[in-house]
Amino acid sequence: MNPYLPFTRPSIDEDTIAAVADVLRSGWLTSGPKMKQFEAELSAYFGRPTRVVNSATAALELALRLANIEPGDEVITTPLSWVATGNVILHVGARPVFVDVDPTTRNIDLSKIEAAITPRTRALMPVDLAGLPVDRDRLYAIAEKHHLRVIEDAAQSMGANWQGKLIGSTGDLASISFHPNKNMTTTEGGCLVMNNEDEARLFERYRLQGVTRYADGGMDCDVLGYKFNLTDVAACIGLGQLKHLDEFNAKRQQLARAYFACFGTNSGLGLPPADFAHSNWHMFQVRLPLAQLRITRGEIIAALHEQGIGSGVHYPAMHLFTLYRALGYTDGDFPHAEAIGRETLSLPLFPAMQRSDVERVSTVLGAILRDAAV
Repeated sequence: MNPYLPFTRPSIDEDTIAAVADVLRSGWLTSGPKMKQFEAELSAYFGRPTRVVNSATAALELALRLANIEPGDEVITTPLSWVATGNVILHVGARPVFVDVDPTTRNIDLSKIEAAITPRTRALMPVDLAGLPVDRDRLYAIAEKHHLRVIEDAAQSMGANWQGKLIGSTGDLASISFHPNKNMTTTEGGCLVMNNEDEARLFERYRLQGVTRYADGGMDCDVLGYKFNLTDVAACIGLGQLKHLDEFNAKRQQLARAYFACFGTNSGLGLPPADFAHSNWHMFQVRLPLAQLRITRGEIIAALHEQGIGSGVHYPAMHLFTLYRALGYTDGDFPHAEAIGRETLSLPLFPAMQRSDVERVSTVLGAILRDAAV
């Protein structure tokens, strides 16, 4: 019997495990030298000031603070994302203004953004769904034309690029996730890539109660901050992961190519864009032909599980959640996002997988779909 194949699983090498044990023995567990080292290596990687926090959600919220987004402001974003993307906008008192997605890329439809801009619009918050970058050239042309800040929700695109430029290495503010299902992990955590050291210093105060410490033991608090700091234990894992990021992403690309080869062009599935120039292949998401099936997505997920295969849904359209319906959003507002949210299924994809795993997933899913065809 085949072992259970999860939707995702991080790859942590023995050197990293040993390094974490050393941190535990050191007695310095919270933010300290490992966090500083991790920030320095990330800053060198992106070529811009980068600071870490305990989640990409925290990084997004602090990015909104750095961009001076206030109550009454509007931030344009996509409804097809993890709900944190919208929630952080609400947390700072602003209103998320959703724009439908492009049905091919599944990212925010850049051609529809300008129609959503009002006198209250202050920022654009695009999401790189599944690690496929939004067109940065078009995005920043719109932002510059309308004098808007850009907060890139690049949670899923660590190591991806746009026209050869690493995501986060150019542009405005970029938030990246190190959650366990991402291309590299710190168990929980994230970072924000910023424009300059002034933003980085303010970010440091925001992430830990607004406090500045002085060499003589004194301190001050000049902004209302949070408890968003990253531990040295987590940073130590991140240091080990960063060394393997290119290797991890290359393996993900190989696996994605294998999925395309296995499914071919007659699978009946809606396959993602075959973009091997820009994407880091954080996820491999298919669209299920539910209108031609006698079973639901939930039943397909259960059938895969019975065959020892995990899967996921990323994501239902968030404007249909109760919290966002209360803002006036309703069914039919963003038909492409709603259809993709109903039909999408994320298949197993992580560096420890082999081509035989991909073949197994495609064979089992293909059989389920054939048996359930109308």
